[in-house]
Amino acid sequence: MRRRDFIALFGSAVLAWPYAARAQQAGRMAQVGVLVAESAPHPFAEAFRAGMRDVGYAEGRNVMIHWRYANGLFSRAVELAAELVGINVDVIAAHHTPAVKASVSVTRMIPIVMSPAGAPLETGLVASLAHPGGNVTGLSSMEAELGSKRIDLLREVVPGLARVAVLGSKSDPFTRPFVQDIREAANRAGLQLQPILVDAPSEFEGAFAAMGAAGAQAVIIQPLFGPQTSMIVAFAAKHHLAVMSSYGDTTRAGGLISYSADHAAYFKRAAVFVDKILKGAKPADLPVEQPTKFELIVNLNTAKSLGLTIAQSFLLETDEVIE
Repeated sequence: MRRRDFIALFGSAVLAWPYAARAQQAGRMAQVGVLVAESAPHPFAEAFRAGMRDVGYAEGRNVMIHWRYANGLFSRAVELAAELVGINVDVIAAHHTPAVKASVSVTRMIPIVMSPAGAPLETGLVASLAHPGGNVTGLSSMEAELGSKRIDLLREVVPGLARVAVLGSKSDPFTRPFVQDIREAANRAGLQLQPILVDAPSEFEGAFAAMGAAGAQAVIIQPLFGPQTSMIVAFAAKHHLAVMSSYGDTTRAGGLISYSADHAAYFKRAAVFVDKILKGAKPADLPVEQPTKFELIVNLNTAKSLGLTIAQSFLLETDEVIE
């Protein structure tokens, strides 16, 4: 069973946003920028396009979508955000916290849709979830509030779990709250935590080697690196590490377990915010949405290769089992 309908909706008053409303001028094609913190091709690009189609947009007819990929580099994200501002887009859909932060750093006028971002309050992206203020609204991933659940799940499937690594980004503003949430959960459980921060996926091999050398039994992957599925799975297998990911695709490809909301649905949902803004809604008054239901996926093939036996009671709680 899959849980897909998870986004909690909030009502809001729709107020004028003159900068974006010009996209509705007769005969004018809407200009939408999409800034992705990771690399191309992105697994959720089609979800956003499908979301735009669902709310009445057809590329080349009434909307032009400008895609930009930062390849995991914050400095590059800032350059690309400035590029989108330079071509005068009506709204920017920014995927992951670095992309949102980069966009905010270059414009306080063009509306920005988090698609999603982690810990938007802690990272200063919005004033509140109900009334974001400024030019940013959209989706919060709640990834910095799942540490306890993820630690509990790992303890259930990895007997004798004592040391957990975290693969995080040096440049992502979300790293601090993400790691801190897991650290607090690990401390309560009496586990050792080993955060390893890298600048880019090119450093994964050394990071995973360090985890293995330190005796880590499992690794939790920061969402920014989720799409780097093949590298994560390969290096984790080499060092006999159980992977806990935010992405179901990582588990399907060979990770052990994933627990998160559906990221593809986030990106699709972002199109609804883009549509509202193009029709004149003010970002400051569009409440931030959060997930309310989450997917638990486990890979039994990976469990077997790690010498783990997953209890039937655990399997009954999962949304998807890979066999």
